[in-house]
Amino acid sequence: MPLNLDPLPLGPAPTAARPFIGMTILVVEDSRFASEAVRLLCLKSGARIRRADSLRAARRHLSVYLPTVVIVDLGLPDGSGLELIGNLANAAQRIPVILATSGDDRNFVSAVDAGADGVLSKPIESLAVFQKAVIDNLPLDKRPPGLRLVSAETVSPDPVALRDDFAHIADVLTASDDDQTIDYVAQFLTGVARSANDDALEEAASTLAANRADGGRIRSDIARVAGMLQERLEGRAAI
Repeated sequence: MPLNLDPLPLGPAPTAARPFIGMTILVVEDSRFASEAVRLLCLKSGARIRRADSLRAARRHLSVYLPTVVIVDLGLPDGSGLELIGNLANAAQRIPVILATSGDDRNFVSAVDAGADGVLSKPIESLAVFQKAVIDNLPLDKRPPGLRLVSAETVSPDPVALRDDFAHIADVLTASDDDQTIDYVAQFLTGVARSANDDALEEAASTLAANRADGGRIRSDIARVAGMLQERLEGRAAI
């Protein structure tokens, strides 16, 4: 039996200020800080939000309901978001809008090739940019009717979520330093640092990723990243 698409009881209609009333958005994102930004944007737009922090969790959600929009981070702890995008794009019952997000815009060509309808660059903080990315990619019969207010508002996620991200990835780095783990750490931190506008940490994570890809020595890069994480967790660097 096919799943119902975002089944909802009859309720309020979309408004100019909250055009996403009646929509459910699933964000597949392992960063709590990035997820919190999307949650705030959904709240201001009128949408319900669900979060999955891995491919496995996303598939559990999608086995129960089909949201209106899925936002997929391209680097997840158990694989690439490209795999999920491809599966969703080729499903018999297609989700109306599939968006890719990443801290590295170079990944977006692959995302569109995999079937993404559009992309959202991190940091995702502008209400107008967020709403436009969704509405522009909705089928015409699913777009909210009437005029829409274009807001200059941005969101600022709770710093506690950012600290949780730092603690999580510090634990991952302490537990293992194999190649797969280092790739994940570099990708995760690049996105989180970019979302938090932490230029120094983003540069350190990007350098680690580049040196890993080139097969160079990365022990000093790992130590540098670990030290920066510790500084932020201990409050010795601004978050």
